[in-house]
Amino acid sequence: MAMEIRACQLLALCSFFILLPASCLSCPEYQKQALLKFKSSYLEITSSFNSSDYVDQMQSWNSSSDCCEWIRVECNDSPNSTSRFVNILLLESLFSELSPRPRVESSMLAPLFHIRTLEYLDVSGNNIQGEIPGVGIANLSNLVKLDMSGNNLSGSIPHQLFHLPLLQSLSLHDNSLSGEFRPDEEEEEIGNLTKSLQDLYLSGNKFSDAMLLSLLGLKGLEYLDLSHNYLSMEIPTDIGNLLPNISTLALSNNQLTGGIPPSIKKLSKLKQLYLQNNLLTGEIPSWLFDLKGLGDLYVGGNRLIWNDSVEIAPNPRSFRLSLKSCGLVGEVPKWISTQTGLDFLDLSKNKLQGAFPQWFLDMKLIGLILSDNEFTGSLPPALFSRLPDLAVLALSRNNFSGELPNNFSVPNFSGELPNNFGVPCFLKIVTLSDNNFSGPVPQPLIHCASLQLLDLSRNQFSGPFPVFYPGVQLQLAYIDFSSNNFLGEVPAAFPEETRFLALGGNKFSGGLPFNLTKLSKLQRLELQDNNLTGELPNFLSQISTMQVLNLRNNNFQGPIPKSIFNLSNLRILDVSNNNLTGEIPEEFHNLTGMIEPPNSPSSILDTISLDGEVFRWSNQEVQVSLEFNDLIVNWKNSKQGISTNKLNIYTFLDISNNQLFGQIPVSLGDLKALKLLNISRNKLSGTIPMSLGDLENIETLDLSHNNLSGSIPPTLIKLQQLTILDVSNNELTGRIPDGGQMGTMVLDPNYFANNSELCGIQIRVPCPEDDRLPLPPPTPSIKKQEPWFLWESVWIGYPVGLLLAIGIMVLIGYFTLPPPSSCRHRPHRPNRGR
Repeated sequence: MAMEIRACQLLALCSFFILLPASCLSCPEYQKQALLKFKSSYLEITSSFNSSDYVDQMQSWNSSSDCCEWIRVECNDSPNSTSRFVNILLLESLFSELSPRPRVESSMLAPLFHIRTLEYLDVSGNNIQGEIPGVGIANLSNLVKLDMSGNNLSGSIPHQLFHLPLLQSLSLHDNSLSGEFRPDEEEEEIGNLTKSLQDLYLSGNKFSDAMLLSLLGLKGLEYLDLSHNYLSMEIPTDIGNLLPNISTLALSNNQLTGGIPPSIKKLSKLKQLYLQNNLLTGEIPSWLFDLKGLGDLYVGGNRLIWNDSVEIAPNPRSFRLSLKSCGLVGEVPKWISTQTGLDFLDLSKNKLQGAFPQWFLDMKLIGLILSDNEFTGSLPPALFSRLPDLAVLALSRNNFSGELPNNFSVPNFSGELPNNFGVPCFLKIVTLSDNNFSGPVPQPLIHCASLQLLDLSRNQFSGPFPVFYPGVQLQLAYIDFSSNNFLGEVPAAFPEETRFLALGGNKFSGGLPFNLTKLSKLQRLELQDNNLTGELPNFLSQISTMQVLNLRNNNFQGPIPKSIFNLSNLRILDVSNNNLTGEIPEEFHNLTGMIEPPNSPSSILDTISLDGEVFRWSNQEVQVSLEFNDLIVNWKNSKQGISTNKLNIYTFLDISNNQLFGQIPVSLGDLKALKLLNISRNKLSGTIPMSLGDLENIETLDLSHNNLSGSIPPTLIKLQQLTILDVSNNELTGRIPDGGQMGTMVLDPNYFANNSELCGIQIRVPCPEDDRLPLPPPTPSIKKQEPWFLWESVWIGYPVGLLLAIGIMVLIGYFTLPPPSSCRHRPHRPNRGR
């Protein structure tokens, strides 16, 4: 029995020593404290937001637990040590759920620089401001990968980053960085500073030519991305000698000039070459197609031209090609049909003609972009069945006609969708706008399970509107069926992922369906130019994500519902050209989206993932450049298109051409982010409120065609961005304010026409007070004759004064007069030659 007890004790003791190291393998206390200090800064920033609006990204971070077990933290085991050290911090997009996104100072990162064991640090997408803290980052000598992309960092790249001996990947893209890399005066050239750096991502900044030149010494670089910057030089002629290991060279979307240098043919490891959207000139070198390892060749969007006489050898390998805007004329070049491995082709913005080439169906295309050409005829009936892997199809702005193909290689499709997962196909983007397609929209197309963007606008589609079956799990987020011939009531069912819904320019009638409230992610709703009737429904306030609401040119009646002002994200509201009645509600000041401009601009389309796995071949991302329809608004007295990509920086309110009455509410002056305010062509009365002078971002202010009275408030001179002020056809009186922007902008007299007694220099009408200037004593007649008296004094006083001066000079002896002579002088005659 004693031996059994002793054995148990020995076993327990052994187990203790075996388990002891495991229980002690936790992160060091100083690293835990550094992370907790970082969390403290995070909580300080998020404290001003409602906790229900976001998820605490660091909920597991607390002093009583091992930091190696925290989310976003990873540790590695150190040999011969009782601790585990933090080597990976994934702190990206910590504030992505907050709106508006807060400004984060780069000083917040300071505690992290004490964790010297870090190998990978990701702080991307956090809206970090200020310069890159180079001194702090210099402490992270074990760093292999650093990602600070998607912030708002400024200044230049600190030289300390290139001193990190193990750094292989540096991501600084999508910031506001500028300048060039400048080593310390005592340092050697950049090529000798870091030999480990392989991948350098600098796109989407403000770098100029000097940055490109300063990086050419990094001979170990394999990936260099300087696209979307301010490069304007010629591509260095010796670039092929200076970057011998480069596999991806991305210089697109700059202003590079000159031709493609021949030294590029020396880049034997080159796999991807992105030069699109620059100002390059000359012929496209045919030797580019001889680079055996080249898989992506994007040279479109320049001033390059293609030589039709060049013969290109057949190419069976996987290949992606962009010849956008390369002066191609006539039919699609036949040599392209010999590139049997071609899986992505962009021939947009040329002058290609003829029918859709049938030999496209014999290829293995995944992406095909033929937009902005002159193609005609109908699409092949077997288009979708013969290209089953097609993910991108862009045919906008051509002259295609006929009905869309209905063959999707879906066996026995009868309208019923198995397992509520949609039709199995790979289509992700389909843009067919601005053609002459007609007939119904095929049901299999809209139920393609992977489809995210469908643009069928500006065609002749008609018939029953395609039915989106409730409960079917679709990824479709961008739906544009505008400017077609659809009839009936507005459809009630759309995919839950819908963010952009454009049905304007059709013949829809009736009211708005309540089922729109199920679109919990909807950001942009366009139903303008239809025959919609009834009152604006209160349930619109339930779509809290709404940013753009366009109901222009319909037949809506009744008052503007106060519930609509619960849409705190609403930035563009256009209900003009309806029959709305009642007063303008005071609650407009609740529209916070029109009060504060967004801190970090982002497009509505950013929420649509266009770079998923179907756009990746050979582990490399293929760039897809698509153009989306503008938002048409009445701006500056004409219809103008606002680019979807820039829509986030504009804030509009247009309630013009209705039957609204009463006074202009003072609360409109709270909408400080407004670029346009149009309340013209109503029945508004009373005076213009002084608060409109607080619209600090306003560019167009239209109050015309109302019954407004009183004077134009002098506070409007504070509006530094105002370019159009239209107060015509009212009952305004008094002087038009002069000074500030009112005195510098070009004013059209028609903007002040048809008022009662307006006056001022802008319309060249003197005000009555201009003729009643202060009169000096003693009598008003002196004032009237003062100009004549002054000139009379000049003409009389000048000769009198002159004679007096001469007389005085004679009296004092200034002039000596000669005595009178008694002799006659014979006149002197000149000698004449004999």
